[in-house]
Amino acid sequence: MAKKIATPLPDPGDAASPAADFEGSLDALEALVERMETGEMSLEDSLAAYERGVGLYRRCQQALEQAELRVRLLSDPAQSAASLPFPALTDDDA
Repeated sequence: MAKKIATPLPDPGDAASPAADFEGSLDALEALVERMETGEMSLEDSLAAYERGVGLYRRCQQALEQAELRVRLLSDPAQSAASLPFPALTDDDA
């Protein structure tokens, strides 16, 4: 019988892992929102911050999608080809 070689799980603190990327992006997004809510930024700075926030939001979404896929694969590896992403949340769901 062939030996199975264990592959290490990604370290949650590893910057390349989806969890670490999500946490870092979410922290940066929260800090950015706090700065914007003060109302003390110029219009140009606000637009740049908004653009950065959209990018951070997209990174969070991508990291969540990767995590969802991992959960689906772990839950039922035989159905990996049929896995569909969870439905996206809307403002009504919050």
